[in-house]
Amino acid sequence: MNERQGAGHTPPGRPAGETAGIAEPSVSVRELDIAFGAHKVISGLDLDVSPGEFIVLLGPSGCGKSTLLNAIAGLLDISDGEIWIDGKNVTWAEPKDRGIGMVFQSYALYPRMSVEKNLSFGLRISKLPKAEIDGRVARVAELLQLDGLLKRRPSELSGGQRQRVAIGRALVRNVDVFLFDEPLSNLDAKLRNELRVEIKKLHQRLGNTMIYVTHDQIEAMTLADRIAVMRGGVIQQLGAPKEIYRKPVNRFVASFIGSPSMNFFDGELRGSAEASAGRLPAGPVFQLGGSGAASSVPLARYDFIERAPAQSRAAVFGIRPEHIALGDQPDGHFSAEGKVDLVEAMGADTIVWTSLAGVPLTIRTDGETEIRPGETIRFGFDPASACVFDAGSDLRL
Repeated sequence: MNERQGAGHTPPGRPAGETAGIAEPSVSVRELDIAFGAHKVISGLDLDVSPGEFIVLLGPSGCGKSTLLNAIAGLLDISDGEIWIDGKNVTWAEPKDRGIGMVFQSYALYPRMSVEKNLSFGLRISKLPKAEIDGRVARVAELLQLDGLLKRRPSELSGGQRQRVAIGRALVRNVDVFLFDEPLSNLDAKLRNELRVEIKKLHQRLGNTMIYVTHDQIEAMTLADRIAVMRGGVIQQLGAPKEIYRKPVNRFVASFIGSPSMNFFDGELRGSAEASAGRLPAGPVFQLGGSGAASSVPLARYDFIERAPAQSRAAVFGIRPEHIALGDQPDGHFSAEGKVDLVEAMGADTIVWTSLAGVPLTIRTDGETEIRPGETIRFGFDPASACVFDAGSDLRL
């Protein structure tokens, strides 16, 4: 950027005078570039977050999700682009002037201060009236169930209680936008589950805009209104949790969402004419490997994004473990058999390891299912629940 723009401009992408009756995004990131030296971390990223929306930035380590959050917070310099919060250009504003509250992975509490003083510290620095400070602290303490802990120091609290205090320090600021940078990653599994539910309830009660960073897909799926799946500094897909799960745009998103991960098979997608000529099932067919109907998946029920290809092409077939059923299959479903290599009893679920067309295959089934390694099982699935990806671009077809 050539100059530092202040508040009062129309957000990029929306012409001046055309905002009447249109809800401005609570947070808008436009053509954001961030580089550390010669290494570009984020390139040309766009993101709009609606007022009151809960957005989760999800991805593996190093994908740029925390970098994006820190840029929105004003904690690092950007190379190019603009950041708008509540209709104001805050690209070059100080963090304290952006109208945001932030919760970090580390609790960052003052160890010698009580819970009450930790909650009120920022307000006292801002020299708000004592009555205003006391009122805000009391409201937040009640909201987060900290009212009985106000005189304790952080060392006297559990991990979950300390993280609630950290959240409370953000809430007392009375801002509209909250940023969370992996706030639950330091907690054990039980506390993570408990506090995740509390954060969800908090959002439902307050209705504030929240942007939340995590590498945990369970947190993302359960908390988000929309998920931004990131890789290599690029948002691969932005959508509702069910959309991300059911209709991943590419192989990376499909593999990152779901546990166990989606099963993938390299092969060949054949058009309807070729399938008929080869005496395979009517309609397009995916050839898993080998030959014959035993390794050919009929795709007449598959919902192609555009239209089924007329000629053969290299492709990748994906099916989620939970979409595979044991036993005989109804008409129109793919059916096969395999030898059980491994059984993982998970309590409510059982993970069965077998193979299909020489490729390892995982099946997620009911925890009451009795299966032993070495058994031969029949299994299958509805091809409509599968995903087919182009072998070159990895995009879903």
